Amino acid sequence: MFVTRESALSTTRSAQSENTAADTAGNMATDTADVVRELRDHAEILDALYRFGLGQDLQDERLFASAFAADAELDFRPAAARWGGRPPLMTGREAIVGTILGMFTGRVDTTHQITNPRISVDGDTARLTALVEAQHLLTADHATFALLKNPYDVELVRDGERWVIRRMRIHNAWYTGDPTAFFGSAEAV
Repeated sequence: MFVTRESALSTTRSAQSENTAADTAGNMATDTADVVRELRDHAEILDALYRFGLGQDLQDERLFASAFAADAELDFRPAAARWGGRPPLMTGREAIVGTILGMFTGRVDTTHQITNPRISVDGDTARLTALVEAQHLLTADHATFALLKNPYDVELVRDGERWVIRRMRIHNAWYTGDPTAFFGSAEAV
């Protein structure tokens, strides 16, 4: 499930041992531009996941929506299955935003912490895997909580200078607390 390449970047400097000084300078300039482009892509790809988490935490519809492609899919079924939940596959930016923020706004306080991001870029598509710890507290009673440690598997597409989520699949490594207080029973999720 995880991106497991042995390096963060795919760009490498060309062999320069037989090149002239002028050729070497030209290769370095090209290599530097390639590295900068790849670093920018990595930052923008990770930012899509940050917009996803922070948009929920701030209950900011615009920020949250900016994380997704118009035809995005969000699959929370693998995670919810751990506590017997059976949510539908969410399809389309508007449905995802409406469903998630509709469940949480004014009712649930959240914090999302993202660790271990691994990224693989292939042209205008990318794959991101990460671990996300998501704390959920009932706004009216912080003693009711669910803390989830979820591996994320995310497919993204380039959207101009930024990247957006096309498909997100959320698994669950472990949880503590009562997820059904936030996500409902098997029928209501």
